[in-house]
Order: sequence, then structure tokens, then C-alpha cells
Amino acid sequence: QVKVEESGGGLVQAGGSLRLSCTISGAPKIFWEMGWYRLGAGRQRELVATIRNTGGVSTYGGAGEGRFVISRDRGLNRIYLQMYNLKVEDTAIYYCNANSGDGSVNFWGQGTQVTVSS
Repeated sequence: QVKVEESGGGLVQAGGSLRLSCTISGAPKIFWEMGWYRLGAGRQRELVATIRNTGGVSTYGGAGEGRFVISRDRGLNRIYLQMYNLKVEDTAIYYCNANSGDGSVNFWGQGTQVTVSS
């Protein structure tokens, strides 16, 4: 049984930093791509960042580019999101995603809350 575990969310003041972690256990293979998406109040779900298993190619959504860094433990289904200079508008539930790239497999975590206070 595949299990997605996210951690690292919490309350932080604007300008602070947080590091999110996501570990997937029980998967029969390494996922082609893993990443983070977020859902803020009154907003649609948006891409934060993704990273591929092969070559470590990463993609960032506009909001976090330049402030967020996604990384992956090589050969493992485990990723991190280091967030710097957090802003109030970064407040959201952050969801971990893992997929096969061809649409056949797509897993989501339960989400971890990030709250940035002014």
C-alpha cells in the first residue's frame, strides 16, 4: 500500500523559512516526478515546484521562483521544499504529489498547513 507522508508545515512570521518534506513508502518503483502544489483560501490549486527522478530537472511555479528550492534524495521517493523569505500570501495547504508521467499513476498526500503571519 502506497503511503504519502508530508511534514514540516507550521506557523512562521513573514520573512522566515520553512522546510517541507514528503516521503512515499510502499511504492513498487521510483516515481518519474514528484512535487508540491498548494491551495490557498479563495484560490485555485497551483504548482509550487516539481522535480524529476532522472536528471533532477525541476520546474517552479511563479509564486515561489527565486525563494523556494525543491530537492530530491537520489533514487528515493523523498523530496523537500526549502522555502525562504516567506510571505503572507504563501499561506496555504501544501500537497505532495507523485506521478508516473504518463497519467497511469498519480498520488497525493493529505497536505500540510503553512501559515505565514505578518
